Amino acid sequence: MAGKANSREAIVKTATRLFSAQGYHGTGLNQIIKESQCPKGSLYYYFPEGKEELARECIEQIKRMVSGKWQEAFERFEHPAQAIQYHIEMMAEEAEKSNFEGFAPLSFWNAVETCSISVSLREACQNTIDEWHGMLSQRLQSAGLDADRAAETATVVLSMMEGSLIIAMTKQDTGPIHAASKYMGILVERLLDLSRSDQSPPRSERHKIED
Repeated sequence: MAGKANSREAIVKTATRLFSAQGYHGTGLNQIIKESQCPKGSLYYYFPEGKEELARECIEQIKRMVSGKWQEAFERFEHPAQAIQYHIEMMAEEAEKSNFEGFAPLSFWNAVETCSISVSLREACQNTIDEWHGMLSQRLQSAGLDADRAAETATVVLSMMEGSLIIAMTKQDTGPIHAASKYMGILVERLLDLSRSDQSPPRSERHKIED
């Protein structure tokens, strides 16, 4: 059982790396089999639908991994701005450590590689975005934003994050990630301050309460 589990893990890990480096279209199953050092039969045993099913599993693993990192950040920091910045900075650190090898934003899959060619892969990407968006939106609501503002802010944060990752990957430089982290923190801090101000009673009402 351990051998089988290791084979599946090796196939998915190799496929994720190759898809990220070469693209979905530029990566063939024979290369995945060769570089994972797993028998050809293993790949079709675990992924009988072939390349598309394997790609869905790669996206699912990205979703689980990043969701776990978001959860870790929210548990570490009570303030969502700090949690968001921590999460983004950790991504920059991982990119530097790996020298950007196997590093690809989800939007690379969604916008460039899969949207126009596969409904199932587009849906897998959409489900991933929805999960991350839900986690962010819920945390922002807990911190004081109303539901609509929290949802909008979560969309902006994810857009900034994914955009910074694309630029960083293109330039092979984590500077854009650090810049996005800085300004996401400022944005969230400001929105929460505005939310608290909106919820405060007017000055005349505060005098009545104090009296």
